[in-house]
Amino acid sequence: MANFDNEKIQEYLKNGAVVLDVRTDAEYAEGHVAGSEHIVLDRIPGNISTVKDLGKQVIAVCRSGARSGQATDFLKQHGIDIINGGPWENVDQYM
Repeated sequence: MANFDNEKIQEYLKNGAVVLDVRTDAEYAEGHVAGSEHIVLDRIPGNISTVKDLGKQVIAVCRSGARSGQATDFLKQHGIDIINGGPWENVDQYM
């Protein structure tokens, strides 16, 4: 498993960051971080303004960290302050 910056995750959460879950609807339904936003990865390009309108730092999560990594790279290119939190449980432990 990739190494995710847990200190940075905690710092972002203290700043009121939004958790963005990019897994499928079925995966999200099985469990997720309370209060997280849910936008499936392939819908992210059409929802850049939705993410920007949150007006907060963002922590992307998925099942393993791969899809959230893709979302992080993509949204960073659009000026969003985002980090890859990896698996959703990794971020959930700090909630």
